[in-house]
Amino acid sequence: MIRYSLICDDKHEFDVWFKNAADYDKQQKRKLVTCPACGSSKIEKALMTPSLGRGTKKGTRVEAPSAEAPAPAPVPAENKTPVAMMSPQEREFRTKLKELRDHLTKNAENVGGKFPEEARKMHYGEKEHRSIYGEASPQEAKDLAEEGIEFHPLPILPDERN
Repeated sequence: MIRYSLICDDKHEFDVWFKNAADYDKQQKRKLVTCPACGSSKIEKALMTPSLGRGTKKGTRVEAPSAEAPAPAPVPAENKTPVAMMSPQEREFRTKLKELRDHLTKNAENVGGKFPEEARKMHYGEKEHRSIYGEASPQEAKDLAEEGIEFHPLPILPDERN
């Protein structure tokens, strides 16, 4: 479990527990995370401070008092998801990747699983060239590359999975 301090566009601050970082990303993408004060779904992570314990005179550690429910047990390692804190430049790069993906999917035809077949037909002059996107297995992608057919993977950002 992970707790995020969140803030809405009206500056209401609140805390929410999630199963893991990916769970937050999925819910945020689907606009399921909303402000309890105003209902806004325009939510961002707020700056969080670490929870530090206080030492006693005997040197034993005592956790700082909290008005919230006790913290849940640690999540087993197999449920952990890779996470990163991004710099402003990395956030800008991520935005540009999303813009590229949005542009391609808006302005090209989705041919789904027929991508390898359609790409070959265009490459070998059987069909007129046009912008397409779709799906290919790793083996199909390898075969296309070996045939000299130019294609590029669409960028997939973590919050876009499922």
